Amino acid sequence: MPTLRSLVCALMAIALPLGTQAQEKLHSAVKPVPRDANWLKRHETFVAIAKRGGIDVLFLGDSITDAWGGEGHNPKAPGASLFEREFVPLKTANFGIGGDRTQHVLWRIQNGELDGIRPKVVMLMIGTNNSNGNDNTAEEIADGITAIVREIHQRSPKTKVLLLGIFPRGKDPSNPAVKAQREKISRVNQIIAKLDDGGKTVKYLDIGHLFIKPDGHIPPEIMPDYLHLSEKGYELWAQAVKPVILELLKQ
Repeated sequence: MPTLRSLVCALMAIALPLGTQAQEKLHSAVKPVPRDANWLKRHETFVAIAKRGGIDVLFLGDSITDAWGGEGHNPKAPGASLFEREFVPLKTANFGIGGDRTQHVLWRIQNGELDGIRPKVVMLMIGTNNSNGNDNTAEEIADGITAIVREIHQRSPKTKVLLLGIFPRGKDPSNPAVKAQREKISRVNQIIAKLDDGGKTVKYLDIGHLFIKPDGHIPPEIMPDYLHLSEKGYELWAQAVKPVILELLKQ
């Protein structure tokens, strides 16, 4: 006959894992949060752009997207002239902010950056800033990206998301830290690739191979700091995604 003490211990053994799982589901990559005052000013600029409407294509992400340029960005950004020539005619806006993680993009969407617009296509590339050291696991980063895709569709159900794999990064592929981070990014991309439904709502595209040599090294003329792209890097990006964006716009 089990004692009261043994029953209590058994219940606690069941309850603790359940509680731990519940906490894990609320990890940092999926908790929408804002950043500092300057960041909020940039966010407010994007909210104002969105309220004007007239956006068919939206670029969304961190510093790598930020450097496409466009309204609200550095006019001398490495991707600015390409953006003006190749994407502005498609009624494209850029809502990338340097330093953003998945939780910051999630907050921005929930706080006005899709108000007043229903983009036909959103090009999303986010998560590299979550991949540093022990910040987030690959699974957590994928959770954050998935949450952003769902939030976009909740607010704009007909928007097609062109979901890009996170780009490779790091100078020396034999360096243990670089190797670990690249493996984490590769795992994230494997997970988020499963969100692709043939382009009905999500089209996944991994163009990371364009920025890396067969031996694993990233040419500095493409990524001068082995993370952010040069103008040449943005040319490769534009060539890879513009035909896909045009196709998604037709659907």
